[in-house]
Amino acid sequence: MESNFKPLDIAILKEKWSKTYNKEGKPDWSHIFPYYDESIVFEDVIQKVVGFKDFQAMCNRLTKRCKSLSMELHNITKEGNVLMFEWTMTMAFRSFPSTPMKGASRLTLNQEGKIIEQRDYYD
Repeated sequence: MESNFKPLDIAILKEKWSKTYNKEGKPDWSHIFPYYDESIVFEDVIQKVVGFKDFQAMCNRLTKRCKSLSMELHNITKEGNVLMFEWTMTMAFRSFPSTPMKGASRLTLNQEGKIIEQRDYYD
């Protein structure tokens, strides 16, 4: 693990995730990818992705499909090794108008403070 790596906490989540999505263009996950374990299991209502390479590919597919994507974070909490936060994501696809979507994410951290499991819930 990198010597300057700090385990994910509420302050880092607010700082890093707020830079990921912006109203000016496409999302960029490069600065949050180091917080994901190689064995990440990501799941939402339509898919389950296992392993960092497949997770990264999923993020890149979303970037290609969107004209723009922004996210506002709300109500971030941490208990033990679990971070929970609500969000409002606004996506603009190539041929559709901007669409806001409300949801929440549960991040489970391993002993190093990296995300080993992410479960997204949304309307």
